[in-house]
Formats: sequence, C-alpha cells, structure tokens
Amino acid sequence: MIDSNVLLAFFSTSLILALSPGPDNLFVLAQSAQNGRKAGIYVTLGLATGLFGHTAAVAFGLSALLRSSSLAFGTLKFIGAAYLVYLAWQALKATAITHQQTPVQALSNGRLYLRGIVMNLTNPKVSFFFMAFLPQFADPHRGSMILQFFQLGGVFLTATLLVFGLISYFAGSLGERFRNSVLAQKALNRIAAVVFVSLAVKLAVSER
Repeated sequence: MIDSNVLLAFFSTSLILALSPGPDNLFVLAQSAQNGRKAGIYVTLGLATGLFGHTAAVAFGLSALLRSSSLAFGTLKFIGAAYLVYLAWQALKATAITHQQTPVQALSNGRLYLRGIVMNLTNPKVSFFFMAFLPQFADPHRGSMILQFFQLGGVFLTATLLVFGLISYFAGSLGERFRNSVLAQKALNRIAAVVFVSLAVKLAVSER
C-alpha cells in the first residue's frame, strides 16, 4: 500500500488541482447558481463517476505496460511530462473567465448527473492527465500497482467531491468570487502552473 505521507502529498495536490478554475468546477458553479445546491451536487457526483472510469482505465492499462516494457515506461513518462508542461503553459496564459462565458442549462437531477459523467469521460485531457499524474505516486515495490492506482484514484475523487461539494453548497458567494474576480483566477492559474511544472520534472527524472 502507499505510504501515508505520499497520500497526504497527493491529497494536497489534488485539492489544489480541484480548486484551479476549469470547465468542470465552472460548470458546477453555474448549475448551482441557477438551479440550487442540489444541481451542483448531482453534477459533482457525475464528474466523480467519470473520474472512477478514468482511474479504472489507467489501473488496468498502465499497470501492464509499466511492468512489461521499459520502452513503454520511458515513452509514457516523457509524453506525460511534455503534456504537463503544456498544461502549465495553458494555465499561465489563460485569461479570466466571467460568468457570461459559462452557459447554463436547466436540467433534471438525473440529467445533471449524466451530464457530469459524459463531460468527464469524453474529455481526453482527463485521461492524459491521469496517465501522467497517478504513476508518479505509485511504487512497484509497495505491492499491486492496480490497487495503488485505485487507492490514488479514490483519494483524488475524495478531494474532488470535497471541493466541488463545497462549491455547490456555497455557490452564491463562492460563485461570484471565482467567476468575477480576475485576481483570484490569475492566482489559482499560477498555482496550477507551478504544480504542473513540478510534476513534469518529477516524472521526467523518475526511474522504473
């Protein structure tokens, strides 16, 4: 199993990433502001379900590659590092997003839940990010890589539920702060960029 200190670092990083402005949390904000707290909760549950799907894909795909192929490991880690640097660049050059740029559509709770799932599972950036992110905190010497990936996925999912759930609950005040404060969005973008670059360096120098 994964060391508790590693899990704590992973959880802290996951919280920062969940707080970083992006399409998912902006969608939660918009739905909560328009349709109430329950709408945001249902969207959040859908997004979390999608994250579980990405975790399963990584666990059952990457574990075999990492165990059997040095070439696959090396190729994957450098592709992952390059993608993380790209994410950092995107975060640094991102402009502030206002509520006018976030369309809102009233939906039933069931459809909101399904919307969250579809939004997450059909976003290829989530798959690439999980492929680059999760293996950095797993160690083949600590047991099954598949179980470790699911453990990390569960921690990431918990952080997402916590942050998005709070955003849903406090949509009135937090929604205005995050969607209308240019300074808040710029600060979170810079934090995200630092996290992405740090992870890219760690991945690039990692050994099999």
